[in-house]
Amino acid sequence: MGVVESEGGRDEGVVRRRGCSCTKDDFLPEESFRSWGNYARALKETPIRFKDRLLTRSLDTTELVEMKARSQHEMKKTLNWWDLIWFGIGAVIGAGIFVLTGLEAKQHAGPAVVISYVVSGISALLSVFCYTEFAVEIPVAGGSFAYLRVELGDFMAFIAAGNILLEYVIGGAAVARSWTSYFATLCNQGAEDFRIKLHDVSPDYGHLDPIAVLVIAVICVVAVLSTKGSSRLNYIASVVHMVVILFIIIAGLAKADTKNYQDFAPFGARGIFKASSVLFFAYVGFDAVSTMAEETKNPGKDIPIGLVGSMVITTFLYCLLAITLCLMQPYDSIDKDAPFSVAFGAVGMSWAKYIVAAGALKGMTSVLLVGAVGQARYLTHIARTHMMPPWLAHVNDRTGTPVNATVVMLVATAVIAFFVNLDILANLLSISTLFIFMLVALALLVRRYYVAGVTTQADRMKLVVCLVLILGSSIACAIYWGASGNDDWIGYAIALPFWLIGTVGLWIFVPQARSPKMWGVPLVPWLPSISIGMNIFLLGSIDRGSFIRFAGWSGIILLYYFFFGLHASYDAAKESASTGNKDPIILEDGTQFKKVEEGSGTAAP
Repeated sequence: MGVVESEGGRDEGVVRRRGCSCTKDDFLPEESFRSWGNYARALKETPIRFKDRLLTRSLDTTELVEMKARSQHEMKKTLNWWDLIWFGIGAVIGAGIFVLTGLEAKQHAGPAVVISYVVSGISALLSVFCYTEFAVEIPVAGGSFAYLRVELGDFMAFIAAGNILLEYVIGGAAVARSWTSYFATLCNQGAEDFRIKLHDVSPDYGHLDPIAVLVIAVICVVAVLSTKGSSRLNYIASVVHMVVILFIIIAGLAKADTKNYQDFAPFGARGIFKASSVLFFAYVGFDAVSTMAEETKNPGKDIPIGLVGSMVITTFLYCLLAITLCLMQPYDSIDKDAPFSVAFGAVGMSWAKYIVAAGALKGMTSVLLVGAVGQARYLTHIARTHMMPPWLAHVNDRTGTPVNATVVMLVATAVIAFFVNLDILANLLSISTLFIFMLVALALLVRRYYVAGVTTQADRMKLVVCLVLILGSSIACAIYWGASGNDDWIGYAIALPFWLIGTVGLWIFVPQARSPKMWGVPLVPWLPSISIGMNIFLLGSIDRGSFIRFAGWSGIILLYYFFFGLHASYDAAKESASTGNKDPIILEDGTQFKKVEEGSGTAAP
């Protein structure tokens, strides 16, 4: 907590209300930034501070109590499992299914695109199980950031956070520009008719999209006013969207031609997995639902039903839509930009393109809304740790929503949506998502098999060896798949036994140190280990250019971390531990705790 000025002098342990003020202390209140001399000393101590942040892990109680207190006001608990199911459906079913299905069927998978959806859907569902256990045990707004802070430490949490924030911003901008395209279809116009062209600028940045900005602005207003109100609007939009999807499936299957399925997998297994890695973008968004755990009435019941239920429904609908599209048209005739609209025109139902466009608009509106709600809560929790300016952690006392974080994230989204053509970024988004999902599955294994003071030194070493075998063999398979260019099985025959040895070793030789309190992932360690393997394997199907862009962005967030985030979070952790010694936090059951972290000197004795 902070030491702040009050009318009567200095009060310790009280967080100053930040509201909408914009002073230096709203953004850099920590000791390291009080003067240039302090900042210079902090930079000299960077190696020591980095080691401290790398080796420390937050506690569940710290995330649940102290971090939440830094937002000054509680988020309102207004959501139940029904809300979460519709949030999950709204978050996922959007531009991906209406755009990427045709593109991947035409270029990489053919009618076997349905198998691609199954593969990416299974991978996403395994990740959902891992997310669900964490969200039930640690129901806070931070999502994967909070989970990784608890199990893998500050540094890995921040790397994941930087990438998922990029995913939210770029993904939201892509959906907003797609919204313009489908709106143009409803108006019998081309998308470029609604964009402002700058002739002296590259086409990648010179087609300005004011409609995308307007849509994001409306979404921003709804998101900051009320979470429950956002839920109701999402529910209405998602119901309409589901009706349109059912129409597409029923009307499309009525025009099905089984001859279009004769050449089922024209590009072979490599094409199927290549499509799976890109189609994973169509599942991006469910992690936003986990950030709403803090506003859920009964996390132990509502989160498992909401998260798992929405993912099962979404995967089933995706497969039906993929089957329908490929039965309506030969895969090589599918239009990559508006596949369903063109397919209905090809079977004599051109009027149906208006229904398809309306359904796409409803779906993308839901994706934007749920994304706005989720990304703001994610950023809010990061700011609570001071890795980002604490001004972003403020929760409005009237609306019970993180207004500052919502506005900042949506302004960034609007800027990119206005300027940038985002056709090439689906792969980059898939990299970020697969990377984070892999880390969450890894963190779950660490949570189950390692508890400080409980796990013996021998068991810890066995855990490390098993995890290295699982990760190493999964990476080897992904590299072999991506680099070999053929379908030989020799590399997999060498690598997969090591994955099996690592998983069996965990299962038999390492005792679980922690049992879930309310809801747990079944079949541990098998399910999380398979999740790690599948996520890493799908990374092997993504092109080299996307990895270069991913590395470039990771370099940018590392620069920010070492010059600002590291020192701010280090100071905040030291101050929390010091305050905790004097004023221990008392939980509802009467338990007192002073230790705020494990593994470093920041923890109180």
